[in-house]
Amino acid sequence: MAVYSVVDNLRVCVVMVGLPARGKSLIAQKLVRYLSWLSINTKCFSVGNYRRKESVHPSADFFDPENEMGLLIRRQATDLAIKDMLEWFDNGDGVVGILDASNITNERRRQVLQIMRENQIEPIFLESYCDDQELIRKNVKDIQETSPDYKSIQEDYAIKDVLERISIYEKSYESIDVERDSDLTFVKLINVNTEIIINKIESYLESRIAFFVMNLHIKPRYIWLSRHGESQYNLEGKIGGDADLSERGWKYAKKLPSLVEKYIPNHEKLTVWTSTLKRTQQTGSYLPYPKKTWKALDELDAGVCDGMTYEEIAEKYPDDFKARDEDKFEYRYRGGESYRDVILRLEPIIMEMENQENVLIITHQAVLRCIYAYFMNVPQQQSPWMSIPLHTLIRLEPRAYETLVTRIKADIPAVSTYKEKGTSKLGESTKNDHSMAGALISSSSSKDV
Repeated sequence: MAVYSVVDNLRVCVVMVGLPARGKSLIAQKLVRYLSWLSINTKCFSVGNYRRKESVHPSADFFDPENEMGLLIRRQATDLAIKDMLEWFDNGDGVVGILDASNITNERRRQVLQIMRENQIEPIFLESYCDDQELIRKNVKDIQETSPDYKSIQEDYAIKDVLERISIYEKSYESIDVERDSDLTFVKLINVNTEIIINKIESYLESRIAFFVMNLHIKPRYIWLSRHGESQYNLEGKIGGDADLSERGWKYAKKLPSLVEKYIPNHEKLTVWTSTLKRTQQTGSYLPYPKKTWKALDELDAGVCDGMTYEEIAEKYPDDFKARDEDKFEYRYRGGESYRDVILRLEPIIMEMENQENVLIITHQAVLRCIYAYFMNVPQQQSPWMSIPLHTLIRLEPRAYETLVTRIKADIPAVSTYKEKGTSKLGESTKNDHSMAGALISSSSSKDV
């Protein structure tokens, strides 16, 4: 069951526009994550990925319009990306396709407009215009570090090459103009979101896309996550409830300030978000930072099963226990919630997170699974089975081509609250393949992240 389905055959192509190092690929990937997370079938078609099949590490002069071979390869890459997008729309239930390319000339954008309209697809042009030199410098650095074009390339050469590529593109660049392009549906972001120009947004889906990109934050940053400390219910194997922390949970709460001071840059400007439940507020109680409480961050409501162990649920509600194992994402507890329900109430949290620079979120297992799935683009059917350990500070670093994950263990023991499929027992098997991605470090070591 999708949250959004095609209405009146409405299909949308988001056409990215802008010079290199303006955050286009990052915006495109964020949009894919957001819409997919809401069950809107979305796919990004990166012209750069098609081009790399023919030219893996091109130098800046490859992008010079006078370079006939480079021009031919780039045109073929664009044509293939559009061809695959149209096939994806026609052969499946595609709703939003994203054409991730520069599209810097009015002529090129008009060509894309015509192709999409001929195929009953509504284009919305999304331009990232930026003349903030500090932001451009940071984006150039990000490209050098993460773009496949510069993999294994020396840093100084890569940065110089990116700047030369920008200089070449600037000679042909025609920004979207309000008067000339008044017939187009577009969103123009100026210096991220310092100024935003919106034109001819007409459908509900277009408005959702526009609202999301208006809240985007594309500057380099970290997002910090943590489960609450071990609770008394965790010790007893019970789910839900509003239990206090255990003795070891309080130890984690007392250690958290030192972890924050050691690992979170500019921690003096940190804001802490918790749920309304005691165990998250107790976990953050020793942190000397402003706090915000969100009802939307409360744990998944287990309904009639609240306060029960999985063994008790399997015995009292065997059909429900089996149904949840078979489709954990869609299953809704009697009188409670499903993972899909949690995602819907988390949307305001995601919007707020996209516009924040320095926030630590202390919440619950199911909620963190949904947030992690959003940033890591984990498929919905897999996200309820992700292992999110207790007493671990999690750092997410969204980048243009991936999100980097670092897990910092507090080195305070805690029970496992993970339940494998097909059993009522808690604890992970040695073959568990649902662990979080990224590096794992011990807070007791001297290694920094």
